[in-house]
Amino acid sequence: MNVVNPTITGTVLPRANPLSKLFAAVVITVVVMLSVDWVSAGVVLGSELLLLPLLGISVRKLFLRTWPFVIAAVVAAYGTALLAEKTGRVLLEFGPVLFTQDSVNAGLAIGLRGLAIALPGLFLLTTTDPTDLADALAQRLKAPHRFVLGALAGMRLVGLLFDEWRTLGLARHARGVGHEGNPAARFGHFLGQAFGLMVQAIRRATRLAVAMEARGFGAGPRTWARESTFSRVDVVVVLVGLLIAAIAVTASVLTGTWNFIFG
Repeated sequence: MNVVNPTITGTVLPRANPLSKLFAAVVITVVVMLSVDWVSAGVVLGSELLLLPLLGISVRKLFLRTWPFVIAAVVAAYGTALLAEKTGRVLLEFGPVLFTQDSVNAGLAIGLRGLAIALPGLFLLTTTDPTDLADALAQRLKAPHRFVLGALAGMRLVGLLFDEWRTLGLARHARGVGHEGNPAARFGHFLGQAFGLMVQAIRRATRLAVAMEARGFGAGPRTWARESTFSRVDVVVVLVGLLIAAIAVTASVLTGTWNFIFG
């Protein structure tokens, strides 16, 4: 019996084995990374957005969780379109700023690729219990215990990092730090808070590693409280991942935009 986040219980993906979701995410990510074109990335991103009902996540909630990635994608797309080779039909020319059809396509490719690569990881994290993933890695893939325990600890700490960031921000705001100043000063405050989070994460990881070693994790043969199994849902998840990858490649090739990254 799988134990998942109670806020997403009842949807399809939480019932799937973590390995099937991991396989689908890897397949989709590899396809997006193999070609720098906006068609394949757009098809993958659109397909991922269509899968949101399976997660029980609305577009608004998705944006609230991924807005830093959205901003980064927009900035990357704009920068690429601005600096890319100016070939093709001119779309916009304003003084030294020039956007052509090919440069805009390059910018779209970079921006859409970033979002298309980020979402599978988000889907995996929000629908997978870390213990289920550790059980699947150890039972089905026979992964080394150090790797399994590292993955388990890492996923357990991800949620805590968000709480730590919020706590650090509230503490700094209570001291009047980070509210005011010009953009450069605020960015400096942001870096200071990020450094504090890194220190907290290192301390927490060190304590967790020592505690796990003290309790004998990874020592001797293991027994399992629950078995990691596969079901029909896993077949559907794998097939959907392969289908999305195939449609993305086919659409890119047929439209003539496929641009193999190693070509």
